[in-house]
Amino acid sequence: MGDGCDWRLQSDWYSPTRLHDSPVEYDFPGDRFIPNRSLMDLDQAQGVLTNRINRGPQKTKLTIEYQRNLGNLTLDAEGRPFQMLVFRGSPKSGRKIGRLTDEMRRSHEEILTRKPLRRFPKSESCILDAPNIRNDYYLNIMEWGKTNVLAVALGTRLYLWNAENHKIELLSEATENDYPASVSWSEDAKMLAVGYRCSRIQLFDAESLKPVRCLNGHQKRVGSISWKGNILTSGSCDRAIINHDVRARNSMVCYIKVHKGEVCGLKWSNTGSILASGANDNLVCLWDACKMSSMHHLYRLNDHRAAVKALAWCPYNYNMLATGGGSTDGSLKIWNTQKGVCINSIETKSQICGLQWNRHHNEILSGHGYGFECQNQLCLWRYPSMSRIGGSVNHRSRVLHLSQSPDGLTVVSAGEDETLRFWEVFGPASDGNSRISYLESLLSLKTSPIR
Repeated sequence: MGDGCDWRLQSDWYSPTRLHDSPVEYDFPGDRFIPNRSLMDLDQAQGVLTNRINRGPQKTKLTIEYQRNLGNLTLDAEGRPFQMLVFRGSPKSGRKIGRLTDEMRRSHEEILTRKPLRRFPKSESCILDAPNIRNDYYLNIMEWGKTNVLAVALGTRLYLWNAENHKIELLSEATENDYPASVSWSEDAKMLAVGYRCSRIQLFDAESLKPVRCLNGHQKRVGSISWKGNILTSGSCDRAIINHDVRARNSMVCYIKVHKGEVCGLKWSNTGSILASGANDNLVCLWDACKMSSMHHLYRLNDHRAAVKALAWCPYNYNMLATGGGSTDGSLKIWNTQKGVCINSIETKSQICGLQWNRHHNEILSGHGYGFECQNQLCLWRYPSMSRIGGSVNHRSRVLHLSQSPDGLTVVSAGEDETLRFWEVFGPASDGNSRISYLESLLSLKTSPIR
C-alpha cells in the first residue's frame, strides 16, 4: 500500500446487508465465522500482514482500522492477549464424560434388549365343544400329535381334529359298555394307540385311519399309555405295567406289578432311558429301561399324599421331572431323577390333573380340579423359583387334561364343562423370531363343535 490511496473502510463492510446488496454474485456469502474469500483482496492483505517497514504517520486509514479490529479479536478488555478455542477440560474430566456416555449407551441398549414380562393370555384363541367328555380324573383321553392332529375321546367315540384345516374325523366308536380310556400318538405320529375300558389296546394307522392291531395282557381298563420308539408301555386299573413291542407277534416283552393302586400316569423320559409311573397308591416309581424286567425300580418317590396322574419331563434338563398330586395333596413337585430327591415343592391346594413344560421359556403350566386356591384353573409358574406368573378361570369346572402343540406354542385344555380351550400361552419363542402358531388362523373362531 502506498501514499495517496483513496481506500476507505465502510462501516457496513462485513454486514449481511452489504453482502446482500452487492452487485457481485458470490457462491458462498459467508458469515461472521466462515469468511468468503471472494470479498477480499488477498494481495493487499498479505502486504498488510508482512510489511514490517515503519511508515510512521504515512499509514493509511485502512491499515490503522484493520489493525485496530485485529487487536479487538486477539486482546482482552485490558489489552492482554488471550487464546481462542482453548480446551478448558482436563484429561481426567474428559475420561469421566466418556464413562458417563458409555453408561448412557449401555442403559439404552438394555432398554432395547430387555425381555417383556411374561403373562398369561387374557382369553382363549379358540374354543371347541366337547360333548360327552368323560368326567374321570384317572383317564388320559387327549393328545396332540406331531402331525398337528389332536386326538380326543368323547364318550364312546374317538375323534381326530386337524389344527391346520379344522377337519374333524370320527376314527372309531366303541360299544355301549366300552369306551376309550387313554390315547397316545407314536413318536413319528404314524400310529395312534388307544386303551379301552375292556382292557384291550387298539393300534390305528394314522394315514388310512384303520385299525391295524389289537394288544392284550391287561385284565381291566387301560387308563395310561406312553411310547418309546417301537415300545408301547401301558398302565391299567389292574395295577400292572406292560411293555409291548409292536413289531413282534407276541408283543408282551415286560410285565411288572409293583404299584398297589391303578396306574394312572406313565411318561418316558426324553432320552427314553427312564420311565416314570404314577398310581393311585400315591407313589411315583422311576424305572431303568434296561432293567424293567427285574421289577426293581430305580427310585420310589413317596412324598405325595394322593394319586399321581400328572407327570412331565423337563425338555431342557432331561434329569428333571415334574409331578402333581390329587385332590388331598395338591402339591407340584420337581425331582432330580439322578438322585431321586425332591428339589422343589409348592402347595397349590387343588387337585393337579395335568402338567406341561414350556419348551421356549423356563415355565411350567398346571391344570387343576377340585380344591381351593387354584380350583378349576390353569396356572403358569416360573421355573425354578416356582413363582406364579398368572392363570385362567375360564373353565367353569375342573380341568381334566392338557396337551401341547407340535411347535410348543399352544396348549389345549379339556374341561369337565365339555369344552376344549386353546391357549397361546407358551409363545413367542425366546430367540425373538416371530414364529406363527398353527392356531393363529383360529383367533377369529368363536366356537366349533366336535360332534
